[in-house]
Amino acid sequence: MITLENLVFVGGILHLGTLLGSAQVPRELRFREELPKLSPLMQHWILVAGGYVVLDLIAFGLISLCCARELVSGAPLSRAICGFIAGFWFIRLLIGLFVFDARPYLRNWFLRLGYHGLTLVFIYHSLVYGIAAIW
Repeated sequence: MITLENLVFVGGILHLGTLLGSAQVPRELRFREELPKLSPLMQHWILVAGGYVVLDLIAFGLISLCCARELVSGAPLSRAICGFIAGFWFIRLLIGLFVFDARPYLRNWFLRLGYHGLTLVFIYHSLVYGIAAIW
């Protein structure tokens, strides 16, 4: 049976799965070639920001897997957490659709498939956690 709790649990799996796609970013964006062109401060900022995103994905995934029932309980803290996760992914979705131009980096069918698959995952997270936040 499909329940909101099950959908949040699947969201946890998808969060951790997103790390697989994220692991490809440094290679596909040629960090070794491109980062040295930036000032040391910008290099560090990009690496720290990326690290925080990885930690967020791990936290969102583990919290969703271990606490799915609590996240859909309707308690104020669970609604706040789900609202934060939904907002995080909705903003990322908007940036991906209207700011990023990933086309130059989607050099083969596998990268195109992965990129569009991640877009679907971002929609999933925005909807499922958004529903959990307001339900």
